[in-house]
Amino acid sequence: MKIDLTETTSSKINAALVRARRDIGTPAIGMVLTLVIVTDEENAYDALKSANDASHEHPSRIVVVIKRVSRSPRSRRDARLDAEIRVGADSGTGETVVLRLHGELVDHAQSVVLPLLLPDAPVVVWWPDGAPSDLAGDPLGALGQRRITDTYACEDPLRELGDRAAAYAPGDTDLSWTRITPWRSMLAAALDQQALKVTSAVVEGEEDNPSCELLAMWLADRLQVPVKRTPSAGPGLTSVRLETKDGDIVLDRADGSLATLCMPGQPDRAVALKRRDTAELLAEELRRLDPDNTYAASLKFGVAKLESVHASTAPAQAAAADPAAQAAKTAAKAPTKAPTKKASAKQ
Repeated sequence: MKIDLTETTSSKINAALVRARRDIGTPAIGMVLTLVIVTDEENAYDALKSANDASHEHPSRIVVVIKRVSRSPRSRRDARLDAEIRVGADSGTGETVVLRLHGELVDHAQSVVLPLLLPDAPVVVWWPDGAPSDLAGDPLGALGQRRITDTYACEDPLRELGDRAAAYAPGDTDLSWTRITPWRSMLAAALDQQALKVTSAVVEGEEDNPSCELLAMWLADRLQVPVKRTPSAGPGLTSVRLETKDGDIVLDRADGSLATLCMPGQPDRAVALKRRDTAELLAEELRRLDPDNTYAASLKFGVAKLESVHASTAPAQAAAADPAAQAAKTAAKAPTKAPTKKASAKQ
C-alpha cells in the first residue's frame, strides 16, 4: 500500500501510518529499530532498496530524508513537506516513510524526523553519500545511537578517513570497514592456527580504496609491525601477505569471489570470500548497536603512519637499486691512504 501526502506535517504522517496498518490488518508494531536514511534523489532508490532487503533480517521503520534544492529565492523561503508512505508488500517487513523537504525546512530536518521515530527503539542514521564531517554533531546524526557512512562513495576516500578519525564519536562506523570483516576473520583464524611471529605485512588492492587502508591500519595497530600498501587492478582488496621467519601466510583473492589461503606447512585451501552488496553490509551493521572499539583504534592509527613507513623505506630501496649510489656508498666507507712524508713536505 502506498499513500502520498502533499504539504503535510509529522502528525498527519503518523496518523496515516496508523490507518495504513489497520487497513492491511497489522495494527501492532513489530519493528525493532528506526533506520533514518539521509540522501538525495539520485541515490534514494538504491539506498531504499538495500534498506528494504536488510529489513528482512531487521524489521524496521525506514525514514528517508531527501532535501530538495530550491532554485528561486521565493521557493527557498517557502517551507513544504511532502511524504510518501509505504506499508505491507511495498516496504519489506517494516514500513517506509519517504520525506521530501523544501525551502527553509531543509535546515530543520531533525524536527520533522523526531516525531516519526519508533518509541523506545534504537535509531540508526545512514548516509549513503555526502555525509557531514562531524556525524555526532549533525542534528540528524545526534538522533542515532549508530551512525553509518561509506567512504568508498567519497571523491577523496583517504582524506575522508582522516576527517572521520578527527571527528570520531562512539557509534560511528563505515561500510568500508564492514567490507573487510571476512578478511579480518580469516586472517585472525590463520594466526590462531599458526603460532608464528609476524614481522611485516603487505596489503594489496585498488589504489585509494578505503577498505584496503583500513585493513592495513588494523594489521599495523594489532600486530605492531610495518605494513606496506601496494596498488593492484582490483577488484577491491586482492591480497594480504603476513611475513614470518618460517614462511608467509598469504590470503589471495584475484577474482573478487574465491580466495586461496596459503600457510607454512599446510596445503593451499580455497575459501569463499565474495564481494558483498550494500544490503548485506547494512544488515551486518544493524546486528550490533554498541560502539565498535576495534574500528575506532584502527581508524585513529592513521593513513599517514602507513605513508611515513613507505617514505622511510623508499630512499633505501632506491639507493640499493642504483649502482652509482652503491659505488659512492662503498667509496665513502673505504679507508683513506695517509700522505707520504715527501708529499707532506711539498705541502
